Amino acid sequence: MTVEAGREQRLRARRKRPDILSIVGLIFVGVIVLWLLVNLISDPSQFANVALIGLTTGSVYALVALGYTLVYGILQLINFANGDLFALCGLLSTSIMLSLFDLNGQEAAVVVAAGLIGTIALTMLFGAATNVLIELIGYRRLRNQPRLTMLISAVGMSFIVQNLSLAFYDVNYRSAPQLIPQRAAFTIGDVSMSWNKLVVVLIVIPVLILLTWLVRSTKQGKAMRATAQDQDAAAMMGINVNRTISFTFFLAGGLAGAAGVLYTLQYQIRYDTGFELGLIAFTAAVLGGIGNLAGATLGGLLIGFIQAFNEGLTIASPGSDWTRSIVFGILIAVLVFRPEGLLGERTPEGA
Repeated sequence: MTVEAGREQRLRARRKRPDILSIVGLIFVGVIVLWLLVNLISDPSQFANVALIGLTTGSVYALVALGYTLVYGILQLINFANGDLFALCGLLSTSIMLSLFDLNGQEAAVVVAAGLIGTIALTMLFGAATNVLIELIGYRRLRNQPRLTMLISAVGMSFIVQNLSLAFYDVNYRSAPQLIPQRAAFTIGDVSMSWNKLVVVLIVIPVLILLTWLVRSTKQGKAMRATAQDQDAAAMMGINVNRTISFTFFLAGGLAGAAGVLYTLQYQIRYDTGFELGLIAFTAAVLGGIGNLAGATLGGLLIGFIQAFNEGLTIASPGSDWTRSIVFGILIAVLVFRPEGLLGERTPEGA
């Protein structure tokens, strides 16, 4: 055997040998799977009910995460204002429901449905227009500057939007009227899903499908993908780069508006709610592979399930105080083994 052949054989054996990090990662995944199996076997109905809660929460996270991933995909920018815009839209939706449409939950189902559709449409339009304005004022003139400059501008925009929410809606929590009944929409054995949670899922799924179709199959979507790959080349091919980027911010703002309405229908909201939820949604986008639409959706759903299982299961569950630590711990673990995220593509920069 030659020296070269022996060296090649040793290198091949080294590649096949798992390293310490891989072993630790497999043990970590195994512990989580075992914990879930124990809870599933112990109380299947509770496990299923908690999973449905995670599906609802994760759907809202996915909408906000898609806004982050759209902007990052085209500008390589983390638009931190997206989370605060979500909160502003949620607060605005309460005013639209109560003041504009005068909804209080006692109206006929047709009136409630029309009011909800109108609220979602107006809130999405407001979120979209505001996000376009943010891009025009805060980001457009900084595109050719170092990325750190745009990042600092994004942080500043986040504080501006948050303080606008505080100025208009003070520090108190707001909530939407009880428009959607909380009674069970369907029941299978001991597993049930209420109407207010089912409506969230029924709204989110078509939005995600429509967004995916728009980006992948339409002329504007192709312009977005071309601009994301190379702005100069896209401009040479006749694509209006400024309009394409503004359209991307328009979509991201609309998604934040829809998420704000859906969140407000479930929970109370105030001016700083968007900071924490935006951070979670950004984590979801990174977890799934930022810049990837399917990855952002997967990341949002995974974090929704993680939160629900941690706070809802009874056997060896750390509890709600540990939710943030667990979410970010899992994020770090995933990025250690797969820096590009679960569905992201490996690039020379490792993004």
